[in-house]
Amino acid sequence: MHVTGTAPLPAPAPSESLAAPAGDPQGTPGSRHARRFGLPVATALVMGNIIGGGIFLLPASIAPYGTVSLVAFGVLTIGAIALALTFGKLAARDPRTGGPYVYARGAFGDFAGFLAAWSYWITTWVSNAALAVAAVGYLDVLIPVSGHRWTACLAALAIQWLPALANFAGTRYVGAVQLVSTVLKFVPLLLVAVGGLFFFDPSRLGPFNSSGHGAIGAVSASAALLLFSYLGVESAAVSAGEVRNARRNVGRATVIGTAGAALVYLLGTLSVFGTVEHHRLVNSTAPFSDAVNAMFGGSWGGWAVALAALVSMVGCLNGWTLLSAQTPYAAARDGLFPAAFTRRRRGVPTVGVAVTVVLASLLTAYNYLSGSGKVFEVLVLVTTFTATVPYLLATAAQLFHLVSGRADSVDRGRLVRDAVVTSVAAAFSIWLMAGAGYAAVYQGALFLFAGVLVYAVMTARRARAAEPHTA
Repeated sequence: MHVTGTAPLPAPAPSESLAAPAGDPQGTPGSRHARRFGLPVATALVMGNIIGGGIFLLPASIAPYGTVSLVAFGVLTIGAIALALTFGKLAARDPRTGGPYVYARGAFGDFAGFLAAWSYWITTWVSNAALAVAAVGYLDVLIPVSGHRWTACLAALAIQWLPALANFAGTRYVGAVQLVSTVLKFVPLLLVAVGGLFFFDPSRLGPFNSSGHGAIGAVSASAALLLFSYLGVESAAVSAGEVRNARRNVGRATVIGTAGAALVYLLGTLSVFGTVEHHRLVNSTAPFSDAVNAMFGGSWGGWAVALAALVSMVGCLNGWTLLSAQTPYAAARDGLFPAAFTRRRRGVPTVGVAVTVVLASLLTAYNYLSGSGKVFEVLVLVTTFTATVPYLLATAAQLFHLVSGRADSVDRGRLVRDAVVTSVAAAFSIWLMAGAGYAAVYQGALFLFAGVLVYAVMTARRARAAEPHTA
């Protein structure tokens, strides 16, 4: 009898999380190019993936709502920290590569695990394409490339393939690029976030609520723009197999990285609010540049911030490229994705990286050559929905463990605290999904249902392979 999708995953052996497939000597932990991440790099991965290029436009995006948007920041930060704590608990229980996929499959079986892997994979490669296109806008400040469609397209493709090449070189280089890019991009961000406080003028803040709605409505409206600023909290959990002492360090890196990103977001936005006149900020296309110019005078701020944004986005792409290959790798290892995704070289699932960057490149080229960004914009919005599917499944898995009360899965002394934190994380995930909008949820559901067909084919192949051969 062949049964699929019902049995929970067995507890992994201590070394299982990093076990490379047979015949992959370069993917073994001892390889010169495959190096397991420590706490600093894992934290940098989380912060680098949360803080992409969006922070450089964020203050202008929420300025029309007034300073009430800072309240929304606080509410969202609580939700993001709760989600980070939940991932830490789940990783301590099962520290294998795959993150939400591993947790969903362990609690609910193959189908839930596949949905988590499928939706997360869609999120990563579509987001990579979006990030590369956005990075071209900042590159144009330094080197004019947007004047011709082909030039801009080639620049966007180059921005995607450089991080992919770093991934092909091995996890050793992925970690190095991630750590350096995270440090470099925080220099200008902290300059504004901390230095701006010395130039802070409360008279520039503008009204508390300029949205035209009540306070609660204004918080919700501004939160719709801020909700997606925290995507990436799962980064360390997804790459848990490459993290040293994952049971301990994944949770610490996730919480520290999320809290650090939240602090930078909040201080940076507050400083920009207090250094740029409200009426100018509402119409600004480069709020951090305007803040630097207001602080020190001159027009060099635009160049500095453009460079910082470019470094930020390339570093973000570096981390997301790795994550885009990790989930399909974990699913393929369990027979839920094509077996080719299990191929690793120098610690990196190379087929996953290659397929992801090719798909993202095709989408990028289509965006430029079609002459219309509408289809592309819809796909980007879909990622805000697809990203929350694995979040919700992961929090549901944690609730499953807590309610089941199994002694080997639950710390009874912290049951109430863990239940409250997980409930907040689940509510945060649902809020993220609602904030994506009706169109994104509709389109995202179609993507998920397309995945059901893929699951049917993969499950049928597994069932056929499991049948006894008869003469």
